[in-house]
Amino acid sequence: MNPLADTILKNCPPLAPLPTDAEAKLNKLSGIKAVLFDVYGTLFVSGSGDVGTAAATDTAEALTQALVVSGFEGKMEQAGLIGKDMLKAEILEWHKAGREAGADCPEVEISKVWKKIIDALRHTGTLKPAEIDFDQIRRLGLEYECRVNPVFPMPGSSETIARIKEKGMALGIVSNAQFYTPLLFSAFFERSVENCGFDPECCIWSYKELKAKPSTALFPKAGKFLQQNHGIELHETAYVGNDMLNDIYCAKEAGCQTVLFAGDKRSLRMRENDERCLAIEPDAVVTSLPQLLEIL
Repeated sequence: MNPLADTILKNCPPLAPLPTDAEAKLNKLSGIKAVLFDVYGTLFVSGSGDVGTAAATDTAEALTQALVVSGFEGKMEQAGLIGKDMLKAEILEWHKAGREAGADCPEVEISKVWKKIIDALRHTGTLKPAEIDFDQIRRLGLEYECRVNPVFPMPGSSETIARIKEKGMALGIVSNAQFYTPLLFSAFFERSVENCGFDPECCIWSYKELKAKPSTALFPKAGKFLQQNHGIELHETAYVGNDMLNDIYCAKEAGCQTVLFAGDKRSLRMRENDERCLAIEPDAVVTSLPQLLEIL
């Protein structure tokens, strides 16, 4: 197993979804030939309800622990305390630069963010100077993420993906993500994203695009490859996600049919105060992933 996938398993014990008050609305969707999924809070239970960088979760203790197990040395408690503030500031700076460059919803590439933080901590003398490599930086990012945002497969996720694939439908992903997000599939399902049945070109990850949902750019890119690779249009595509803005609004704007996943209180985002969501309704609502099989 990939060492990083093993790190996920060691740091993410079983995590069950929390029930919501939402009622399932199992309206049959018509003409569906492809299904696109969100990841955090939909295919995987997420402790924070989102990818850690998007949720802006930070703790000094989590960073101290992540630095230690990743092989860094120095004034570790101080590094955790200072580093968590550096992390938040660097992400804000990255977002500012992205907006100035024209991105509607900028995304960070977290490995590069951590590299800058480690360099800064060494410059202050908080961490000992030593050679570091890319693998050590990636491990730090993952160790920290697992502590602030533990994840576990949503009940029925693997089986539902397999059953949809058996129906002959194309599969893809549009998700706010970092380099470790695809590794969740390898860790928990013992198969790569591609071997789970997803078309890699129809998997749009925010960290690769440097744009995050609710950016208007992500769904059209997925649509381009669905049409190019499978001859499928977005109006023949169902998108499944837990957030009325990032998922339902954005997917509807792109032309998808939409399914709100309302199966975990941690991640369900109704966005009732966002004007973009006031006049929209998902085409269906499911409170468990296997219910998808009844409406596709």
